[in-house]
Amino acid sequence: MLNPRYPPAFPPLWASAWGDDRYGLWAEFELGGVIQRLRWIQPGEFLMGSPKDEPERDADEGPQHRVRLSVGFWLADTACTQALWLAVLGGENPSAFKDDLTCPVEQVSAYDAEAFLAKLSATLGDGAQASLPTEAQWEYACRAGTTTPFSFGANITPEQVNYDGNYPYAGGVKGPDRERSVPVKGLPANPWGLYEMHGNVWEWCADDDRPYRALALGQAELDPQGALDAAVRALRGGAWFRGAGRARCACRVLLARDDRYRNVGFRFSLRS
Repeated sequence: MLNPRYPPAFPPLWASAWGDDRYGLWAEFELGGVIQRLRWIQPGEFLMGSPKDEPERDADEGPQHRVRLSVGFWLADTACTQALWLAVLGGENPSAFKDDLTCPVEQVSAYDAEAFLAKLSATLGDGAQASLPTEAQWEYACRAGTTTPFSFGANITPEQVNYDGNYPYAGGVKGPDRERSVPVKGLPANPWGLYEMHGNVWEWCADDDRPYRALALGQAELDPQGALDAAVRALRGGAWFRGAGRARCACRVLLARDDRYRNVGFRFSLRS
């Protein structure tokens, strides 16, 4: 039986291929000619939230605190694309930017994402459980072992992240504003092989924004999550429509679960 606290010794049943590269373990499945790769995210600890001196920090990003994730999981290396959405659900493409099916699906609510994930789980079978990541899981994967505002360092450029270049971060130089989402994997991956965790489209999380709390030195929150049944959900990552500061690892925003916007999509995790 798989022990989710350690790297898998064999591929998950839903995988059509798997391997190991400079980023770590990957596995992928194929549906309707669309291949989706996922990355194995090891359990571990990290500092969640932002320090008090981080530029453009919001109050709900603190206090910064240690979090321990006790169980590993597979995480899609990209936001869900329009191509995968259509391969799973068929029907109409809900997105505003329909000219390239490798762009993220957008204009989907949290309810829409959950319906997609239920169908994906049933389609993959073999006990596959597709879900949205919690905020803690998302930030852990986004940071990928780093402690800076971005996984790329203290600042970003439009060559790394799709954001509104008219609004650079912390004294950065202005750049282009693409004014739309771009195809996935078109920009550099973070240190764990995950693409566009910063910018492009906001990504729905499974929970609302739990209040952070200060912990005693050396203590860690174990697998924290906000309410799963709240009327609102947290979103992470920033988007093409916003400035660079919103793409920080720690930035968190809220939307009603039935909201749909052309700069909002999602990325999913898989467990067996």
